[in-house]
This record gives sequence, structure tokens and C-alpha cells, in this order.
Amino acid sequence: MTVPIHVAIIMDGNGRWAAARGLGRFKGHKAGVQAVEEILEAASDAGIRHLSLYAFSTENWKRPAAEVAALMALLRVYLRSFLPKLRRKQVRFHHLGALEGMPKGIQNDIKALEASTAGHDGMTFHLAVNYGSRLEIATAARRCVEDGLRPEDVDDAALSARMWTAGVPDVDFLIRTSGEHRISNFMLWQCAYAEIYLTDLFWPDFRTPQLKEALEAYTQRERRFGGL
Repeated sequence: MTVPIHVAIIMDGNGRWAAARGLGRFKGHKAGVQAVEEILEAASDAGIRHLSLYAFSTENWKRPAAEVAALMALLRVYLRSFLPKLRRKQVRFHHLGALEGMPKGIQNDIKALEASTAGHDGMTFHLAVNYGSRLEIATAARRCVEDGLRPEDVDDAALSARMWTAGVPDVDFLIRTSGEHRISNFMLWQCAYAEIYLTDLFWPDFRTPQLKEALEAYTQRERRFGGL
């Protein structure tokens, strides 16, 4: 089976999963974390080299304050407890997004996890927190200016080198759960030629069998990199 090098997933539907079961939204987010742990291991076992998961967008700060606070608390627990799991599979952790604007404790936890796994030689796990693709592209353009590039020197390579994904291969396969049919400002630059896979399942129900099914569907695609 042809395995995509870089898989990106828009993890959607935690709240609706909880609501369908008469549970609070926080229960849905906790179930979503369990799905993350399983998919991370399954992706590593499948031979995927880069896995990018969309956890919290720059727009998510507009959610109710209580929900945002609960998400940040859950994220901090997750970041602090996840190192043994990453070590077992030699997975390297990398944050995608802006550190600025997040609670200082979470910034420190992210940096610590990146440093602790920097020497791992397995799959790289990119966790998108406080991420927005338009912000990423704008930041890369601003860095070109700050670096003194002339207008004629600003090309695809110059921008790519200043993205949060600098040095990371473009996305081969983009998965979105919960039945939504949009990219939601996620890796717009990196997904230019990605194959897209949509499923009606809510994120907490997307587990190892569903990932294998998606990867099997990927092998049936004939990838084209032209304009049409």
C-alpha cells in the first residue's frame, strides 16, 4: 500500500458527539483526546512520516470563555502527560501556530515537549494550536520583508522557508471528520495538491479502523499536480 508521507486531519465534531449522547461538550473534547492518542500510534505504525492535527484555531478564541478555559486546561494536562507515549514510538513533537497569545504555562509546556523529543527519529507529530493559515502566510510574508528580501526574491521557496512548516513536506492527504466540507483556514499553502477525504464520523469515533479505511482510499487515487 502506498502510504502518504504527510497526513493532515481536521478533527471536528467533539461537541456534536457529546450532544448526541446527552453529555457536556467537555466530555466530547476528552473523548477527542483519546482518539488523538490512538490515531497517533496507528499513524506511526502505518509508516506515515508527518501527522498534522488541527486542535485549536485562531478563531476558536471566540468560543464561550468557559469552554476555551476548559480546552486550555485539557491541553496542558495532555502536553504534560504525553512524553512517555511519544518516547515509546520515538515520535517528535512540533507545534504549529503562534505561541503569542496563549497562556504562558502552555507556551512553556510546548517548548519543553519539543525539546524533549527533538532527538526522536520516528514520525513527526505537528499539533496545530492557535493556528490560522492566513496568519501563517502573512507572517511568512512579513519575515521576508524583515529579512531584507527584494520583491523579485519573494517566491514559493522564500515563503515556504518562513512558514511554521519550514522544512516539512507538503500535505499529501487531508482528512476531515464530522461531515463538513470545508478546509477552515487549515494549511491552505501546504494542501495545495493534497488529496481530500471526508467522513461523516465525529472525531471521537475516528479510530484505527477508520484511518486504515481512509489510507486504503488514498491508494486508489491517481494524484495529479497540474492546474486541472
